[in-house]
Amino acid sequence: MNRREFLITSSAAAGLLALPRFASAAAGTIDLYSGSDANIVDLWNNTIRPAFEKAHPGVALKVTDAGDNNGLRAIADRALAALKTKTDPQADLFEVFDPRLPSGGIDAGLWVKFSAENIEAYDHINPLAFDTPYSLPYRGSQVLLAYDTTKLDPKDAPKRWEQLTAWIKANPGQFIYNRPDKGGSGGNFVRRAIHEANGRDPKKFKIDNFTADFATEALTPAWKILNDLEPALYDKGAYTAGNTQSIQLLAQGVVTMVPVWSDQVLQAISQGVLPETTGLVQLTDLALCGGFSGITVFSNGANKDAALKLAAFMLTKEMQEAIITQIGGFPGISWDHISDDLRKKYADVIPSTIPTFPGGDWEKAIADGWYRNVAPGISRT
Repeated sequence: MNRREFLITSSAAAGLLALPRFASAAAGTIDLYSGSDANIVDLWNNTIRPAFEKAHPGVALKVTDAGDNNGLRAIADRALAALKTKTDPQADLFEVFDPRLPSGGIDAGLWVKFSAENIEAYDHINPLAFDTPYSLPYRGSQVLLAYDTTKLDPKDAPKRWEQLTAWIKANPGQFIYNRPDKGGSGGNFVRRAIHEANGRDPKKFKIDNFTADFATEALTPAWKILNDLEPALYDKGAYTAGNTQSIQLLAQGVVTMVPVWSDQVLQAISQGVLPETTGLVQLTDLALCGGFSGITVFSNGANKDAALKLAAFMLTKEMQEAIITQIGGFPGISWDHISDDLRKKYADVIPSTIPTFPGGDWEKAIADGWYRNVAPGISRT
């Protein structure tokens, strides 16, 4: 799943249309495909690629924007077919992809299994970041609550869901979140309501336990929670069209509090988009969702060994600190392995937990259900 923009599920045909044109794999050139936002692609092209090529003379890195998760999925399907025919998949590495897809890929041996044996500093990875050994976590972020400290004293900032909803109702018009299919900050606010309605147990939701009946059972009480909040939202139930618009309303003083991505808000503060008086707080009863973005390496890629070197390079202190300083992300390694000055600077936002929520069919069910039950009058376009 794209870390920021939750994607509307599209047909397999749309995925094939997004498939980049392939050329013959160049010897010594790692073919990396990314489905992330432009700032992440820029990080790879402007910072990671030159640093890696300098550290590994004779190895080149080609970064291609696959467009979105559908583009990556189409390439993965092609690579699985190539595995069966023992041909070159013409791709070596994905930046952010769930290796549980395509179905049967792991069992067929499509992905490299990471371990201390093939990745140096594997034992430095943050324990919170581990999901599957077929994905190497290298950066993370989490949704926080950003607020205007000139209007809300930090000692009064809500730290539990019950306190947050009480604050929203007591301060009508001062809170807004974006539509869940238009950005992960609003999407994860909605998912926090779902967790609240289901015993605050993120483990109840898995990519492979989705059924239409279970979705109806689990999501229906969350719609009731969100409908109860709607009259107290900005403009009595308005929703922004994306993460950036929520930050803009906070910056303009239109609202007092919004959910935000940790990396995006830290960048906004450092660049002066948001003032230094912006406060950040995380819920302590159950944090808002986030997650770590990982690297997957094709087992049948022509440059698999070089791709593994690149994966290991991403865990170096140099690259991990670049993720913090350049994009405001969380490191994939434990903060113990980060410089003291950076660790102290970001002490207030270092997460102790990062709940996650699966994509797949859950993603579509949440978006469809929210529009149908919470905001039926809002167009999806």
